[in-house]
Amino acid sequence: MTTLSPDPRFLPLIFDSIACGIFTIDSTGQITAFNRTAEALTGYQRDEVIGRRCELVFRGDHCATSCPLKRSIRLGERCEDTEVTVLTKNGEALPLAISTTALIDGTGKILGGVEMFRDLRTIKELRKQLARSFVFEDIVSKSPKMQRLFEVLPLVANSHSTVLIQGPSGTGKELVARAIHNLSPRRSQPFVALNCAAVPENLLESELFGFVRGAFTDAKTDKPGRFALANGGTLLLDEISELPLQVQAKLLRVLQQREFEPLGSTETQKTDVRVIAATNCDLQREVRHRRFRNDLFYRINVFAVELPPLAERKEDIPLLVQHFVNRFNALQGRRIVACSERVLSALMRYDFPGNIRELENAIEHAFVTCIASVIQLEDLPPHIVANIQVETLPSRSSVSPLTGAQAETIRQELVRQGYNRNKTAQALGISRNTLWRKMKMLGIDLPVAPRPTRG
Repeated sequence: MTTLSPDPRFLPLIFDSIACGIFTIDSTGQITAFNRTAEALTGYQRDEVIGRRCELVFRGDHCATSCPLKRSIRLGERCEDTEVTVLTKNGEALPLAISTTALIDGTGKILGGVEMFRDLRTIKELRKQLARSFVFEDIVSKSPKMQRLFEVLPLVANSHSTVLIQGPSGTGKELVARAIHNLSPRRSQPFVALNCAAVPENLLESELFGFVRGAFTDAKTDKPGRFALANGGTLLLDEISELPLQVQAKLLRVLQQREFEPLGSTETQKTDVRVIAATNCDLQREVRHRRFRNDLFYRINVFAVELPPLAERKEDIPLLVQHFVNRFNALQGRRIVACSERVLSALMRYDFPGNIRELENAIEHAFVTCIASVIQLEDLPPHIVANIQVETLPSRSSVSPLTGAQAETIRQELVRQGYNRNKTAQALGISRNTLWRKMKMLGIDLPVAPRPTRG
């Protein structure tokens, strides 16, 4: 049986007919070929890029720290469908999915590498539209229970009823309260929040209702309370279960009569405030134990909102992770693309006792330690990694290619900077402490300077 080889005359035609962008580089990183689709996507003509180093052309978020093409050449491995962002000739950000492999001759010698890339702009836009369908104000969720809440919140917001929001700490009770306010006719008026658990018991009454000059020893001037500050708007009483019984009685009067007296005053003030109460306690249990007034409970429980813990809506974790990645990119000027599959797998297996707040803190921690464009497992807080059963995670070798590439990136930059840790950290875009932690974790040691010899 004979094997037919492709006619070499057709190879340039095939190269230029493929719908993906393709370019090749030699072992020094200089571009040696550039097809028509690559020209159309990047805006560069091939004669503008041939002979130039690829990182100077593409200026991607991955070029300096975790280039898949260089890794393919160095390790001889394929890299498939990695999402990156490069800059076109006119400076526009271009999201791509790239696949790379080394170019190896018949003797096994690596001559360079080839990269294929495809445009992700349409897919990115579809993802944004999909993400927007799962966002209500600043609340991100696709769980059925939260979607039902999204449907009813506009109706609740347009009413004047008192709302009780219940759910564990960190589930976003204040976000829901702000959403109700922002959707209500009171949106142009103040939104005032008071955490009842954060104020000493003897100061809660004055915080709520204010005081007049001379009401007590240190009352040098009049001070308005939260009801006065929120007049015309919305007052969120977070952790309302922490109110003392005496203050609960006065709050009940305000809700019923729409009036109050500041501490030390005999004059009654009218108030027009919509009250939203929030708690992580079972208020009915508090009523049974006589720690919360029964009449106040029924007065604030006109419309109840139950927020589930994150452990009951784990389908939201990927959405929330990308939401926080986008937020911290904007706040910190970073260009982190996403989390690796192992990171998402780990987060999906963690119970998150601190709920959404703990997940947000975990991503913020990863932004401190991550030096590449993709968050890896070692970038997560240690307590999250330690709580994951190793056998439930996808199998991997003792040293992953990503970890090895990260170590190699740090080693190369240390050499370039003459082993100066300050300059190396600056070049990598991380703090000196983060660099030190990474070096320690990856087993990277600085060379020991030779001792001077005495003549």
